Amino acid sequence: MPEIVDWVAAALFVVSLPYWVPEAMIALRMRIFTRVNGEEGLGIPGNVVDASLFKQVYSHPAANGRSRGAALSDLFWYWLSPGAEIHQEHLESGEKYEQIARTTRQILARPRSELEDLAALCTAHVIDSLENRKVSVVRLRDLIMPIWADFYYELVFHEPCPPVARELIVGNANDVITALKCSALRHMSKRRRLTRFLIDKLEAGSVPHTLPASLSIEEQAFYLQGVFFNTAVVQMSEAMVHVLMALAQHPQIQAKLACDLDNDQYIDRVIKETMRLYPLFGIAHRITSADIVLDEGTTLNKGTVLCFNYPAYHRTGFHEPERFDPDRWTKLSARETHYIPFGVATNRPCPASGVATVTMQVTTRELLKRFLFSSSASHTRSIPNRGPCLLIRRAGSRDPRPPRTLLLAMRMRDRWEDVWRSFVQLFLGTYMVWHARRLRLCGRYFEAQEMERTDWGSSATDAECPNEGAVCPVGPQPSRR
Repeated sequence: MPEIVDWVAAALFVVSLPYWVPEAMIALRMRIFTRVNGEEGLGIPGNVVDASLFKQVYSHPAANGRSRGAALSDLFWYWLSPGAEIHQEHLESGEKYEQIARTTRQILARPRSELEDLAALCTAHVIDSLENRKVSVVRLRDLIMPIWADFYYELVFHEPCPPVARELIVGNANDVITALKCSALRHMSKRRRLTRFLIDKLEAGSVPHTLPASLSIEEQAFYLQGVFFNTAVVQMSEAMVHVLMALAQHPQIQAKLACDLDNDQYIDRVIKETMRLYPLFGIAHRITSADIVLDEGTTLNKGTVLCFNYPAYHRTGFHEPERFDPDRWTKLSARETHYIPFGVATNRPCPASGVATVTMQVTTRELLKRFLFSSSASHTRSIPNRGPCLLIRRAGSRDPRPPRTLLLAMRMRDRWEDVWRSFVQLFLGTYMVWHARRLRLCGRYFEAQEMERTDWGSSATDAECPNEGAVCPVGPQPSRR
């Protein structure tokens, strides 16, 4: 009898693993990250700055530091290498940033009709090449990423994306986002193959845009790779995965949209609600360049690392904030709510905000024309599972039924993958945080810049030589007077 009890207890323990291990591993990972990388930053919204002051602080002219002075920057540069020092998001304000930002706007400046046509063409080209199965089990990120590789390649080079380029772009983007989610280590050789490809294109004069002359050929390649083939491809892929997963798990909303694909207002509400619940950015950090006085009792001191929490902010001020409800936007205005999916206009908003929503609408339409989406997998903002989903070809039927057995199998597999993935993320995430601290790519870059200005040393380098130096100093935290 005791043996039976032991076996039952062991079985119950094993069965319970998917229900508590992932959350426990996430909590442990966050504690280790804080311990290894150093505890820094003021979370906003939080006790010092609540949601009502979020936009005010975000928009403040002194909340303009991007990388210098924050240990977190070493980690982000590590994930975005090579060329993080040229990435538009991480450049400090100045002439170099202005040149690069102006170039990005020029490349993205295409008429809406051209953007729509290009998005439809790239979607059809990728999707129509899939194997013609009635039901397919896919990972949505793997399905979607080649679409945006094609789209942004053609936007940059004004020519169709050849297979070799698509493979390089997808490989690079997938490596970046997988490392960011701590699901795998980064592979610099894979990323540098895309850099080499871009350098060859630049040297051949195949880029039909005028890039900043102050940048070397290699730096121009880093710019294109970072802005268009890292950030743009990754963020647009993630955004579309969230849209499709939301529709897959809300069949009534999907059916309503599929029956009226020309309803621009409804598809806009669906995308808007998706980006409210699953914003593209988790935490954006800024470093204050001067004191920010909030009131008589609270000042954010110069050098404070501000950590703007988009998901937390997007869940304040809404009725039933966890519920996916596109119709809430029939009565709400984005300007009057806690909703900033592309940042704020006064502090470097996402340059592709206009392009993103237009092209997402087109891609969503093209996909819903062809497939019904259904998923029983977990759907979180970080979506490390890459969006497991059933694709069911409509084949003349607007409402085919998803096989329940496949959905049950998908749910069970996703839960157990989550257990294994949690341990992988804990181990690899801890290693990458430690490795980023050791390399100090951001800290060393600015130290070398300072040495150049004072004639004490040579130019900055991104060489990945080991160093046991301490993390970049953290500015003072906010004070209450």
